[in-house]
Amino acid sequence: MGQMQAFSRRAFVFGSAAIAGGIAFGAYGRAEAAAPSADGNPLAAGLGPNSVTFNPWVEISPDKITLIAQHADIGQGVGSVQPIMIAEEMDLDPGQFEIRFAEPSPAYFNTGFADEFAPFVAADQSPAAEEARAATLEWLRKSGLQMTGGSSSIPDTYQKLRVAGAVARETLKAAAARRSGVAVADLRTQSGHVILPNGTKIAYVALAAEASKIPPVLDAQPRDPSGWRMLGKPMMRLDVRAKVMGELKFGIDLKTDGMLYASVKLNPNKGQPLKSYDASKAQSMPGVRKILEIKNGVAVIATNSWYAMRAVDAIACEWAPSAYPAEQADHWKVLESSFKPEFLGKEWRKIGDIDTGLKTGRLVEAEYRAPYVAHQPLEPLNGIGLVTDKGMEIWVGHQSPRFVQWVAATAIGLKPEQITFHNQWTGGSFGHRLEYENVRVLAEIANQMKGTPIKLVFSREEDFLQDIPRQIAIARHRGSIDKGKILAADLQLASTAPLKGLLERSGTPSKDPDGQLAAGLWNVYYDIPNFRATSYEAQGLSPSTTWRSVGASTSGFFTESFIDELIHAAGLDPMKARIAMCTVPHYRKVLETVAQMSDWKGPLGNGRGRGVAFVESFGTPVAEVVEVTATDRGIRIDKVWVAVDVGKVIDPVNFENQVQGGVVWGLGHAINCELTYSKGAAQQTNYNHHEAMRIYQCPVIEVRGLENDPKVRGVGEPPVPPAAPALANAIFAATGKRIREMPFNKFIDFV
Repeated sequence: MGQMQAFSRRAFVFGSAAIAGGIAFGAYGRAEAAAPSADGNPLAAGLGPNSVTFNPWVEISPDKITLIAQHADIGQGVGSVQPIMIAEEMDLDPGQFEIRFAEPSPAYFNTGFADEFAPFVAADQSPAAEEARAATLEWLRKSGLQMTGGSSSIPDTYQKLRVAGAVARETLKAAAARRSGVAVADLRTQSGHVILPNGTKIAYVALAAEASKIPPVLDAQPRDPSGWRMLGKPMMRLDVRAKVMGELKFGIDLKTDGMLYASVKLNPNKGQPLKSYDASKAQSMPGVRKILEIKNGVAVIATNSWYAMRAVDAIACEWAPSAYPAEQADHWKVLESSFKPEFLGKEWRKIGDIDTGLKTGRLVEAEYRAPYVAHQPLEPLNGIGLVTDKGMEIWVGHQSPRFVQWVAATAIGLKPEQITFHNQWTGGSFGHRLEYENVRVLAEIANQMKGTPIKLVFSREEDFLQDIPRQIAIARHRGSIDKGKILAADLQLASTAPLKGLLERSGTPSKDPDGQLAAGLWNVYYDIPNFRATSYEAQGLSPSTTWRSVGASTSGFFTESFIDELIHAAGLDPMKARIAMCTVPHYRKVLETVAQMSDWKGPLGNGRGRGVAFVESFGTPVAEVVEVTATDRGIRIDKVWVAVDVGKVIDPVNFENQVQGGVVWGLGHAINCELTYSKGAAQQTNYNHHEAMRIYQCPVIEVRGLENDPKVRGVGEPPVPPAAPALANAIFAATGKRIREMPFNKFIDFV
């Protein structure tokens, strides 16, 4: 990819760090600017008369204030939290500013990935680890990696957006001082105005022209959290009313004049081409305007989406066979044979003498499995594309704006800078919108329909068929216990590599071991004297990609289930043993908190049980306790307690929602969900085949946020990994039955 350096770190997405700065806040566009400023503020190019931008996140014109949401809003609420972090510093109130998503630009590189990229576990804050993170941050700056993912949005923006708001506030005060002759020290700001000592109010929008003529106040400092008006307190998300009233326009809601609609049928053997097709039945169907052949399938252009979907279903296609095993059983066989040196990804961590440790005391062995699962966001893939002689405009909700430019351009032989990208609100992602199938297909279709805006909507079935799922994985763990202690744990994992595939499809292939296969495997914070974590990368299976919590979604289940087995084998209490073994003081506090919340006192008896699991992912430690009851109709999940340490809770309401949503997501997929292949195609093509947790199954979920971590952490994904092992451990406590494979409903009934 021409404009972006190749990625070669151990991971690429999914990190978190509260690394300050990292961007030139001096970027300062003036109203007369005709092109982006030399220091990289993308807002400079589009400024109107008498307008000003202080940095890549604040734009003020005579009639409005616009705050830029750097990260894509995929339902996690950052489209609200990001502008409020700026508004807090500018003394703006909700309703006094508009929100716009960031355009593709290296100015919006993600500093939050620095922790995950650096080859140190999150709790390691030694000088060497921090030095590596600083070097990684500089690499991120140079690469211009603009991406939403890995629970990095808040860690990335917590410092820089507050600084951006502070710079804007102090520069507006300087402009007011210049106009009024009053010293800056005698001015204050309130509700979008600069207030003079005599009470005179000057609106920010009235100061835009004046502010554009003076240099920005670059040494402005954000306020101490003790002075916050909105942050840290319960807030109503800015998008709530519009969503509740049905007024907010998601990508799938957009329309343009003269638009036609497209639906596609693509080779269900993912990545393989079309061999031939017969469209004779579709050609005369209502609304059909055109039938097109594209790289790996066919598209119908019609006067609405329903006509297009019906017609494309009528096309008979002959597909090239899959490049991976056609039947699911053979996928598992490939994994079973992948624990070999030739498939070694990396030995991620080794402590003590593992071979001697395993020979001492009682040996415990267990194998665990996790299947492919789909992303299935409520809003299926879609987009609008318009190709002209000058280039392409594309309207789509996506987490990687600059990669969208590259994928679309590559598909139709343009340069990335010829692609104008408009990001959209999205109805969920869970990793789905880090992939590009709709982008590539839309570019191909629009290129064959030059001059006509084309709206592409995937049918639900096509969305499932083309979804690149979560990695499939097998873990083979061994450990030993002696005299009431865990002496050794040898954790081995074979899996498809989710990040390598995404990197390749993003135009940035990597030869490094897939870092996400280590998540939940090597970052174990228990005092185990002999420890080893090793990953093997299976070859020739279905492509896999990022799925909410990625590697930790499977490895967290494997590791915390096995730790539980060792603890029980040693005759210890699962909670007390974890607290005693935990080596990081503020992580131990997370466990102690969830023990206190759940009033943990050991076995419950009478068919009831509690299970605990503790997983750190993306730098955020999460402990969960699940309580279940074994009934005549199956397992009932009664209640879940969750303790999370994110360093700073920015929005308590959204925080609680994110945690509860993550728990429901993790439990539902652990219980019910599996994507399998037959004849090369996914067998589950709608929600009734891939059913998550029902409302009546949802337990009460009690959440507590802690603020002991020295860094600000994200919370979108970390609540997912502990859910499955906590549930499996609870089922064992209630029934004595140990479940080592997801989904659990293959082995036990649920109410």
